[in-house]
Amino acid sequence: MSSKQLQVAQRVMNAQERREAERLAAHERRVVESEAKLAELQGYQKGYARDFAERAGRGMDGARLRAFQTFLARLGEAVRQQFEIVERARVERDAERESWRRAAQRADMVEHVVKRRQGEERQALDRQEQRESDERSLRKYHSRRE
Repeated sequence: MSSKQLQVAQRVMNAQERREAERLAAHERRVVESEAKLAELQGYQKGYARDFAERAGRGMDGARLRAFQTFLARLGEAVRQQFEIVERARVERDAERESWRRAAQRADMVEHVVKRRQGEERQALDRQEQRESDERSLRKYHSRRE
């Protein structure tokens, strides 16, 4: 296979590696966004829990106490669900990172093969040029002797 044909394969591998890198970046953004949302929910949870403790310490009627507890339970469930979302996003990101790593390795291998083939072609061309030069010199030498 010529280096030009291999360069086509190299362009395909490089494009695939770029697509994988873009997908990895998108997954990384999802992780960052979901972690930020989790941190925000956890901040709300701590603030409301602190507020609840202060209000309960000052005294609170039963209906208000139950409403606050229900709200805190729902907020806790939202935190738990968001934590699961973060974990899934991290797993997906890690899988995508592995996919990108494999694509990058394939692209590097093809690049190595292309460079090696180009070197072989240069050497073959150099040998051909040397043979042609030797033949010209030999013909020139023989034409002088005649």
